[in-house]
Amino acid sequence: MRLASLGMPQLPTLLTAPAPGWVETTDVVVVGSGVAGLTAALHLRAAGLHVTVVTKVNIDDGSTRWAQGGIAAVLDPLDTPAAHAADTEVAGVGLCDPAAVRVLVQEGPGQLRELIRTGARFDRNPDGSLMLGREGGHHADRIVHAGGDATGAEVQRALHAAVTRDPWIRLVEHALVLDLLTDAAGRACGVTLHVLGEGAEDGVGAVLGRAVVLATGGMGQVFAATTNPVVSTGDGVALALRAGAAVTDLEFVQFHPTALVVGGATGLAQQPLVSEALRGEGAYLVDGDGKRFMVGQHELAELAPRDVVAKGIHRVLLATGADHVYLDARHLGGDFLAARFPTIVASCLAAGIDPGTELIPVSPAAHYASGGVRTDLHGRTSLPGLYACGEVACTGVHGANRLASNSLLEGLVFARRIADDIARDLPPRNEPAPVGAWRGGAGWVVDAAVRPRLARAMSRGVGVLRSAETLRGAGTALTELGATRGTPRTASWEATNLLTVACAVAGAAYARQETRGCHWREDHPVALDEWRGHLVGAITDGILGHTWEGLA
Repeated sequence: MRLASLGMPQLPTLLTAPAPGWVETTDVVVVGSGVAGLTAALHLRAAGLHVTVVTKVNIDDGSTRWAQGGIAAVLDPLDTPAAHAADTEVAGVGLCDPAAVRVLVQEGPGQLRELIRTGARFDRNPDGSLMLGREGGHHADRIVHAGGDATGAEVQRALHAAVTRDPWIRLVEHALVLDLLTDAAGRACGVTLHVLGEGAEDGVGAVLGRAVVLATGGMGQVFAATTNPVVSTGDGVALALRAGAAVTDLEFVQFHPTALVVGGATGLAQQPLVSEALRGEGAYLVDGDGKRFMVGQHELAELAPRDVVAKGIHRVLLATGADHVYLDARHLGGDFLAARFPTIVASCLAAGIDPGTELIPVSPAAHYASGGVRTDLHGRTSLPGLYACGEVACTGVHGANRLASNSLLEGLVFARRIADDIARDLPPRNEPAPVGAWRGGAGWVVDAAVRPRLARAMSRGVGVLRSAETLRGAGTALTELGATRGTPRTASWEATNLLTVACAVAGAAYARQETRGCHWREDHPVALDEWRGHLVGAITDGILGHTWEGLA
């Protein structure tokens, strides 16, 4: 199959940075402190390994604590792993890896119970059993929540507490990972990083280890409207690409249908999420005239898979010229909403909206990357010694669209698998001799000032609705922005990561000439059998390219 190629700028294979002024050594370096990173760290410690966790700001500043939904797992005797797998694969529109899905649904309940033993407290019925809810795309009640809509915060709290109790888990906060270190055989053996306040003003150092686990989360900040926190700048995907690792399915960016539109405008650094669990309890979507528009578009109406709902909303916005629709939860009552959805109610009240008496303005926003660094069933990437899990990874579970509440579950399951694999296959303990990315001053970075223009170009051209015309416009903008040069500092490193990820997403979206899952091409509006496969991206000599792997 001939792939359409979108003109792209030259990309760096190394970030400009001073040579490391300090070096630490550990057994395993884990980059990221959300559910995937901390779970991996705990299991690695249980295997007797020393672990250093590198996190970009504070341990709790990633995406995990913002998860309002829950964790999907088969706990009801009337539910089955096969049913959970079927719902996952329907949402994935033919691109899920069945073996990865089986791993997720079969091992998920056990990993959820392990999380409970770690100290996570989930909502329970009066008889003490776990309270199970339902969210979009699920045909059974299999979602556990904590604090109503604060599941992520509780998961983060429990894992944070467990990690800080272990003196052999070294936590390095306020550390932006820069590039991967490899030894003479090409095996990952650490990372360079910038730590604020560490030694000299630039604070660049290195952590060496016998394996590296990427758990850096998402890349939502590549768009102008996102539910992701400001730290989600695609650092792990960009690092992997610069190191020569393969990525896949990056065109499948899930836009959450219902992000809160504050003050009638988007463009915030992070838009508050209005969880689909609210729709699961009976809230429904209406247009400016108060008419429900999802009824008749899908059998599950407002509880259809997220891409279906996002497209439904976007069609209304295109037809009316409005910048938002409304979620109507007034019939649920203010007391119920405050008890069941305290986080959402607080966000609404902060914006001057009382959801018990007023409509909630919402619109789609970039929410979750279904693709990422390509891994196998044990979290191994295409580079020896480099692993990835959580949103930064593409395990094959999500296909063309992630099923609701499978993300925290994926982090739990595959982090455990990574720890088991590392414990089985870790090289002997010796002092690694890194060669890749060790020399300071090589590579380049873009000017930090490109970031707002990059995000606007991506939202306009590579957002919910895409076409060859909009994607070419984005490609032109990215090429212009890629021609700038900046000085090495945190803002320019992040901007360069965003440029790298933006090019990978836009290039894959241009190459895939069909509509599938959360990838919607206005000029190719149907899913085609010939496109049932994966686009695998990699950087060679600074040039980003994609190859095609069809599925039988």
